[in-house]
Amino acid sequence: MDLHLGGKVAVVTGASKGIGLAVVKALVAEGASVVAAARDTAGELAEIAAGGQVRTVSVDLTDPAGAQHLIDEAVGAHGGLDVLVNNVGAVKARLGGFVSVTDEDWLWALSVNLLSAVRTTRAALPHLLARGKGSIVTVSSINAFLPDPTIIDYTASKAALTNFSKALSKEVGPKGIRVNTVSPGPVRTPMWTGVDGVAKSFGVASGVSAEEVAKQVAAQAVTGRFTEAEEVADLVVLLAGARAGNVTGADFVIDGGLIATL
Repeated sequence: MDLHLGGKVAVVTGASKGIGLAVVKALVAEGASVVAAARDTAGELAEIAAGGQVRTVSVDLTDPAGAQHLIDEAVGAHGGLDVLVNNVGAVKARLGGFVSVTDEDWLWALSVNLLSAVRTTRAALPHLLARGKGSIVTVSSINAFLPDPTIIDYTASKAALTNFSKALSKEVGPKGIRVNTVSPGPVRTPMWTGVDGVAKSFGVASGVSAEEVAKQVAAQAVTGRFTEAEEVADLVVLLAGARAGNVTGADFVIDGGLIATL
């Protein structure tokens, strides 16, 4: 299926690993020119960039100036922008209870999970509007509507992110810009199953291995497994392309059936 992304310019944040890296690969496969942003652009991302279809930008999007720098680099290199994929996100287990979560913890979670996307969208939007049409796809989480006290700052920041995206869709939809969110459940990425991932944090707290935690979490899904990063990327890229041309203001869950309610 041709998603009509050939020749389009896309910016992807959090692009060095996990979902972001998978999105970069999927966009390249569709013929898009990709500007891939991450704090560390070495490793596999650098190898992909060597092919010429990807330009990397090393940037910290928790820095208020980072988003504008990223978009300026992208537009300077390609003359415009068609797609923005807000993928930056991070989570820390808060196993000491709510009162142990400090202002600094809250500000960190809001900065990385919400404000990074707000600022990047704000910097990108004038260029999307200049094209007359475009797409913003933001990676949220099922925790936006499945609150969990052990990651309380993460769930609150993701709820705000989904709400922000829905509200923005109402403003810019009449101007040709589609805004959608994708809400994954647990995904087999470094954030979940890596050396310092969520599974390890919960395992240490409960006295079991990270592998056992991952097994227990996977069993909660109807499919009995984690979602793969490439599966999330396929959904993101579908929403980014013109085949989804009348889809906006929507949230798409990809969680293997973990959420059991409507």
